[in-house]
Amino acid sequence: MPSDDNLERTAREPRPSPIDVHVGTRVRLRRTLLGMSQEKLGEALGLTFQQVQKYERGVNRIGASRLFDLARVLDVPIGFFFDDMPDAMGGSMNGVRRAMGFADSQDAFEDDTLHRRETLELVRAYYRITDPSVRKRVFDLIKSLTPPD
Repeated sequence: MPSDDNLERTAREPRPSPIDVHVGTRVRLRRTLLGMSQEKLGEALGLTFQQVQKYERGVNRIGASRLFDLARVLDVPIGFFFDDMPDAMGGSMNGVRRAMGFADSQDAFEDDTLHRRETLELVRAYYRITDPSVRKRVFDLIKSLTPPD
């Protein structure tokens, strides 16, 4: 049984669930990859951008119907929001997750580099290059500037 001090601390400092934070982070990741603002996402869902912010930070829990709407608007399967979940939050349940249609965790996505704003902006800019030959030259240039493996 928690002590009265713990109950008071919890009441003063409500903390979002780590799962809610993870799901919110995945919402933000996909929204950013699409180049969509919080305002645009909010409009598509009938929400204010402040509500979107709270979802993305995990402060507000996302209900099932809202998660369904987010998946539709962001054009991802619902399982996307649970992909790459740390083992401590149930990410080690890959067999169960596969059976439910969720994608397998990939070690590459555990690298924080892929979640940085700079990386997302670079990928979006790269794919806005419409000429395939120019895009290939940019790709080759970037590869030539990196140290060999």
